[in-house]
Amino acid sequence: MKGKLSSALIRQFTIATLVNLVSLTAGVSMLWSSPMLVKLRNGTDTPLSRPITQEEGSWIVSGGYLVACITNLLAGTLLDKIGRKYSIILITIPRICASIWTIFVTEVWMLIFCRMVMVSTDNYIYVVIPVYVSEIANVSIAFKEFRASLGTFLHILACIGIVATLSIGPFVSYTIYNCLVAGVIVLTSIPLLFLPESPVHLYTTGRTDDAINVLSKVRETDVQVKQEIEDYKSSKKEKIAKLALMKDKTFLKSLSLGILVCGGCNAVGYNAVEFYLQTILEATHSSLMPEVASVIVGCIQLSAAVCTSFFTKMFGRRPILIYSLIGMLCGMLGLGVFFTYSTREGYVISGFLNYLPIISLILATYSFNIGIGCLLFIVTVELFEGRTRAFGYTICFTFFLLSAFITTKYLEAMFHAFGYSGTYWFFSAMCLIICTLIVLFVPETKGKTITEIQIALGNKKIEAEVGNK
Repeated sequence: MKGKLSSALIRQFTIATLVNLVSLTAGVSMLWSSPMLVKLRNGTDTPLSRPITQEEGSWIVSGGYLVACITNLLAGTLLDKIGRKYSIILITIPRICASIWTIFVTEVWMLIFCRMVMVSTDNYIYVVIPVYVSEIANVSIAFKEFRASLGTFLHILACIGIVATLSIGPFVSYTIYNCLVAGVIVLTSIPLLFLPESPVHLYTTGRTDDAINVLSKVRETDVQVKQEIEDYKSSKKEKIAKLALMKDKTFLKSLSLGILVCGGCNAVGYNAVEFYLQTILEATHSSLMPEVASVIVGCIQLSAAVCTSFFTKMFGRRPILIYSLIGMLCGMLGLGVFFTYSTREGYVISGFLNYLPIISLILATYSFNIGIGCLLFIVTVELFEGRTRAFGYTICFTFFLLSAFITTKYLEAMFHAFGYSGTYWFFSAMCLIICTLIVLFVPETKGKTITEIQIALGNKKIEAEVGNK
C-alpha cells in the first residue's frame, strides 16, 4: 500500500512540476521589461534602428494586457474544446515564435508585437495551468495539504523566473539574454508532449476508459478512481442566465468585491513599479547599483512566495490582505519621501537616504507578494457560489488585465506629469483607500463553506433555505 501510495504521489508531483516549468518562463517574460527597457533606450545597447521613446516603451510593457483582455474571454471555450493539455501546448507555439523573433527585431513595431504575444500568453498560463494541476492533484481530503502545495508551484516558479531575469538581464547583451529566454521556453515546452490529459476533460468528452487509465496512475487505490468517476457523473454543469445574474444583488456584491480586489491589486502600483524596476532604481541616483538592487528585490519576492503557503495556513484571508496593504503603504510612502527630498535643487543624497529606496522597495515587494499579490485570485474565486463562479471570475480577471494595462501604460506619463514623488504619493493614497474598503466590505472566506460565505454576503435565499432546515 505504501509503495502504491508513494508512486501515485510522485507521479502527481512530477506532472505538476513539469507543467509548472511553463510558469517559470512566464516569470522570466513578466520582468523582461525591467532590464531590457534600459538597453532599448541606450543607443549603444539597443538592437533597434534607434533608441525607443517613452511612449513606445509604455506600449512594449502594457500592450499585452490589452490583448489579454480579449484572449481571456476565449480561455474557457478553448479549455473545453481541445482540452487542458493541448491548450497549454497551443500557447507555447506563439511563445516560441515570439521569443525567437524578439532576438532578431530591428524595428519598434516588431518588438511591441512580440511583447503583446508574450504578455497575453503569460496571463493565459495563469488561467489554464491551475485548472490542469487541480484536476491532476488528488481530490481526497487526506491529501488536501499536498494538493495545496501543488498549487503554490506556479507562483514560486514564476518568482524563480523573475529572479533569473533580474540576475542575468542587466549583465548581458540584449541578444544573449533573449537567446537564453527562447532556449528556456523551448526546453520547458518539450515535456508537455508527454504529459497526460486531464481526466476531467477526458470524461466530459466521452473518453471514460482514457480517464480511468489516467486516474489509475495518479490515484492511490482503485476505490479512489471509482469514487472520482462517480463524482464526475454527479457534477453536471448547470446553465445560468447571465442577464438574470446581473440583476442579482448578491452576485453583484460578489462581483464588486472581486473587482475591488483585482483592480486594487494594480491600483496600488506594485506591478507598474516592478515592470520598470531598473529604470526606477536608476532614477534614484543612490550609491547602490541598480543592477544589484533589482536582484535583491527579486530574491525578496521569491522568499515571499515560499512563505505564502505558511502564512495562508496560519492566518485568514482578510487579515493578510489588510496587513499586506499596510506594508505596501509604508513602502510607497518611503519612496515618496525619498523622491520629495532627493529632487530638491542642490540636495546631496547621503547616509540613510541612499538606502531608503531599496528598503522601501523590499518592504513593498514582500508585502505585496505575501498578501494581495498571491491571494487576489483565491479570494475572488471564493466570493462566488459554484454556478456563478466561472462567469464572475472571468469578469474580475478581465478587469484585472484592464487595470494592469492602464497602470503600466501610463506609469511613465504619471512620472512626467506629477514627478516621481507625486506618483508615489498617489499610490500611497490608493493603498490606504483599497485597504479601508477591504476592512469595511470584504468578508473572511478562509475555512468557510460556500453557503456561509454567501450568507455573509447577504444572500437571503440561501439564508432562508438554511433556516428552514
